[in-house]
Amino acid sequence: MTNGYDVIVIGAGTGGYVAAIRASQLGLRVAVVERQKALGGTCLIWGCIPTKALLEHAHALKVARGAAEWGLTGVDGKKVGIDMPAVHARKDKLIAGLTGGIEMLFKKNKIDWIKGTARLTGTGGVEVTLLDGAKQALSAKKEIVVATGSAPRSVPGIELDHRRIIFSDEAIHLAEVPKSMAIMGSGAVGVEFASIFRSYGSEVTLIELLPRLVPGEDEAVSAELEKMFKRRGIKVRTGTKVTSARAGAGGVDLETQGGDGKALKASFDVLLVATGRGPVTEGLGAEAVGLKMDRGYVVVDELFRTSVPNISAIGDVITMGGPHYQLAHLSSMEGVLLAERIAGRQVAPINYGHVPRCTFCDPEIGSVGLSEAQAVAAGYDVRTGQFPFKALGRARMAGETDGFVKIVAEKKYDEVLGVHIIGPRATELIAEAVLALRLECTVEELTKTIHAHPTMSEAVGEAAHAVHGAAIHI
Repeated sequence: MTNGYDVIVIGAGTGGYVAAIRASQLGLRVAVVERQKALGGTCLIWGCIPTKALLEHAHALKVARGAAEWGLTGVDGKKVGIDMPAVHARKDKLIAGLTGGIEMLFKKNKIDWIKGTARLTGTGGVEVTLLDGAKQALSAKKEIVVATGSAPRSVPGIELDHRRIIFSDEAIHLAEVPKSMAIMGSGAVGVEFASIFRSYGSEVTLIELLPRLVPGEDEAVSAELEKMFKRRGIKVRTGTKVTSARAGAGGVDLETQGGDGKALKASFDVLLVATGRGPVTEGLGAEAVGLKMDRGYVVVDELFRTSVPNISAIGDVITMGGPHYQLAHLSSMEGVLLAERIAGRQVAPINYGHVPRCTFCDPEIGSVGLSEAQAVAAGYDVRTGQFPFKALGRARMAGETDGFVKIVAEKKYDEVLGVHIIGPRATELIAEAVLALRLECTVEELTKTIHAHPTMSEAVGEAAHAVHGAAIHI
């Protein structure tokens, strides 16, 4: 039996489910094929939400341990610890509520959830292997959307046993806080878990192949994070390669090689591999129907069209021949844009230079646009301004004074090219900067924008003044 729809979405992550809802809002009949037990994909079930929940517990632990400073009675900060079963119970309850909310949105928008694994069959067809093994054929009159996302990937020579050598999928469910943890990779995943487990009490060693932490960020941000991490007792080894990792009953024996060629050996309870993510396309039948692929990614144009008519792709699974961030909020925007194109609306390509990047370690990082080095490399005559959070009354009230806001601008037209924040509420404060770049804002316009007092956002206004050499409070 063939079931006909206007749109079939393969994958119910932050790209797929948003595309499905928007398409339904625009009057299209939609089905979503998803094999996971719940809707929401990596972000909601394995990534963004559970890791940020663990980070919120880390923040609560930090406050409780400083009870005396905060004037809290009845709490002995020296005795405060973390109850992992309780942490996981709260985290899982949170996830269940959010995934259930998406399921309610599917019902509200009359979207069919086909529970199974999809394979493209060509000419608008999809074959679904249902969870019980039965087959179901679907057809799409308008478009098939591939939104199968990504999964953690290791590096050659590192074999995971998913108990001692693990991915983030296992790290979010660790039943106990390991005494020691090594983390390979200092991107967002690596530094977030370093922050979490150091707060919980683990001895953490962060290993990065490149010369600095969070290598995609502005160099000043990388330097500040390394300084803050070392102050917290996180061991940082940059310019270091893991040459061997062997899991045993008692832990992981690790061998590394530094930039000076010197080999080091150490043992840890757990090794977390956080070296990036790869596309999920195995079993999709992409090549069989003629999709152009690149290292497992689906090649698309600026409006997410693939090489096959009426098949589009969005999210972590795509490549456009240039940088494409694997971020939930970007996937969602791609889903909205694609649904509107399928429905016949006029759409414009996304400006990928305006995508906010948020890292939820302690201190937080939020950035958008060009770093100082990137702006110089692009040929701009650059000037910058920087303002520390420690100069703000609100930051002192909160006891969170580390970090700064840095603005990168060009001299001739005074246009804001990039904003880089490390410190309290950085992932919230970056929203103003995203809007500034989208509106091609000048630094002067930021200086003329009134920032409420006392707030963390004052650091953005002060950094703008600093670009012109006139910060008020430093």
